[in-house]
Amino acid sequence: MVRRGRQGGEAPVEALEVSAFRIPTATPVESDGTAEWRFTTLVVVELRAGGASGLGYTYADRATAHFVQEVLRPHVIGRDPMVVPAVARELLVAVRNHGREGVAAMAISAVDVALWDLKARLFGVPLATLLGPVRDAVDLYGSGGFTSYTLPELEAQLGGWAAQGFRRVKMKVGRDPSADPERVRAARRAIGGDVELFVDANGAYDRKRALRLAETFAADADVRWFEEPVSSDDREGLRLLRDRAPAQMEIAAGEYGYHPQYFRTLLEAGAVDVLMADATRCLGISGFLTAGALCDAFGVPLSAHCAPMLHLSLGACAPRLRHLEYFFDHARIEALVFDGFVEPRGGVLRPDRTRPGLGLELKRKDAERYAV
Repeated sequence: MVRRGRQGGEAPVEALEVSAFRIPTATPVESDGTAEWRFTTLVVVELRAGGASGLGYTYADRATAHFVQEVLRPHVIGRDPMVVPAVARELLVAVRNHGREGVAAMAISAVDVALWDLKARLFGVPLATLLGPVRDAVDLYGSGGFTSYTLPELEAQLGGWAAQGFRRVKMKVGRDPSADPERVRAARRAIGGDVELFVDANGAYDRKRALRLAETFAADADVRWFEEPVSSDDREGLRLLRDRAPAQMEIAAGEYGYHPQYFRTLLEAGAVDVLMADATRCLGISGFLTAGALCDAFGVPLSAHCAPMLHLSLGACAPRLRHLEYFFDHARIEALVFDGFVEPRGGVLRPDRTRPGLGLELKRKDAERYAV
């Protein structure tokens, strides 16, 4: 039974709190093909209405928390959490003069997730139940293999996931293209022949180098997935790679999509074999559902990028979903600061149907030590 306000209508949002937490990396530094980092910032939005609390989050700079508080909060307080699409549309209008991508999109994403979580909790049901599941479990791929890792560290992490039953693992490439073939061969030796190997260049290569390395990776290590071999803004380059890469290799991109139009242009260009979407960036659950609908329309598989505990419920409900990225940094952080973290079993995750909403609660005492 939904909880109702004193006048008989739905209980309006009465409070919004936003926090930012900066969590150091597990090693002194981590890197991929185009960036390096020493910490990850988690921005958490909490809403209250009708005696229930909703939680949403994004991985972004703490400026995103300020944006939520100063720009978005007035458009959320007093609104009916039952009409999430209407509130989401108003938030887009509110950021018109701020620019809709980047910080604004990630701020909206965190608020949108919190609204959907709140709505599910007001109904007293898991988010997957509210949205309508199409599967009981979501396939994963272990993701890490940073370019900052030594070969033994790379082999230990990817081989460890393979030993746990993961059927797919992904590593970073692109920092030192001359060293990448040997790193990829080392990864293949570590995981054996039955586990699929993915590589992610984060747009580090130009078109010709990406083509050469695609052939090398496929021939030497049977690489099945090449993510952002060139910049995800280079749609023609992605299409070139998709057309000319070895037959067993899929080209993937989309994690930096902040709005549905971006996903549509990738799909219209025939630039990807698999579209990636991230609900912490692409306007939250509302945007992720739209990305899934576009995949339906174009007949292209969908893969959820990072934030495994957020995407678990969504992955259970997206018909075209192929798998979910079990990203090392985010899995570690979510286990650290959220009660309700679900451990993978045999390379899959199953939503906890005993907990309402996303099933997550902020562990305040554990999180406060990282507050910024």
